[in-house]
Amino acid sequence: MSDAAAAGARRAARAIDALRRGWPLRVGGADGTLDLLAVESASDAALAEFGGADMLLSGERAVTLKLTNQRAAATPGPVRLSGAGGSVVAALAVADPALDLAHPLKGPFRTVATGGEAAAAAAMTMARHAGLLPAFFVRPAAGDVEAECTDGDVAALLDPARLAIAARARLPVAASETAEIVAFRSPEEASDHVALVIGRRDANPPVVRLHSECLTGDVLGSLKCDCGPQLHAALHAMADAPWGVLLYLRQEGRGIGLVNKLRAYALQDQGYDTVDANLRLGFPVEARDFAIAGRMLDLLGIARIRLMTNNPEKVARLEKEGVEVVERIPLALPTNPHNEHYLATKRDRTGHQL
Repeated sequence: MSDAAAAGARRAARAIDALRRGWPLRVGGADGTLDLLAVESASDAALAEFGGADMLLSGERAVTLKLTNQRAAATPGPVRLSGAGGSVVAALAVADPALDLAHPLKGPFRTVATGGEAAAAAAMTMARHAGLLPAFFVRPAAGDVEAECTDGDVAALLDPARLAIAARARLPVAASETAEIVAFRSPEEASDHVALVIGRRDANPPVVRLHSECLTGDVLGSLKCDCGPQLHAALHAMADAPWGVLLYLRQEGRGIGLVNKLRAYALQDQGYDTVDANLRLGFPVEARDFAIAGRMLDLLGIARIRLMTNNPEKVARLEKEGVEVVERIPLALPTNPHNEHYLATKRDRTGHQL
């Protein structure tokens, strides 16, 4: 990465930190610059000082609020609501789907031009990486802010080329006593991805499993998903093969973060499936970045793999990154009463198949 791109990535990282702390920031793009204050982390005092009464929401949340029939919200992407953010409480009622039942009659809202489409899109990406709801108070760029970045800085922050091998060590595990763990780090991000290499490397393509972090399933044994059983079944399958690689990606909740995943769980308890829960929160159904996995494999010197997955989209996304998938290996596991609907939704709505 060039010095200029590295500096941009640092600016974006500082801006994401400012979001979490409830500080105002400025995001610029080719078509406009916006001052933003994250709704979820804002205080009334910070909002009074910020002075913006408009709100910026993701396109997914705008669909839930039935705003896309208005001209300014008719195209995909973030939507700006005029005068909807008069207070933090009022803004949270608009932004947080957990409050939809308590505030069923929202609006009427008037949508207006965002004032900067590129900056608005970058802001939604930043909210997701901060683990916050994708909702902001917004004003034209004016006055002092705590951090500044551009949409290009955000792209630099997310560039998988930043990843490098940081450490590696022998790690005996239950599935294989000869495993090696390899840690990958980006300079500007706190989350480290890891690979677990099982067996003795040879000329054959390894069995590879892309596994996104799932605290509730992998560690706590949640029955709402199949992540924990899939993780352990994959490790044992690799031990039975000549060799294999588990890529453990720090992309909790399909890329929306732990807190937002738990919010999606709460919406599922209200009757929404996993797809609709993510959309009501204002996030895409799939927000993971599989280019990270491609970079990890490249750093490990692996170009051809046998991919263990029920998700054909993973095959397509890895092949787009230059990885040759010579075989897709399905992973079939028994269901339980708590995850039957979840697995059926993955099959029927996101294309998973055995």
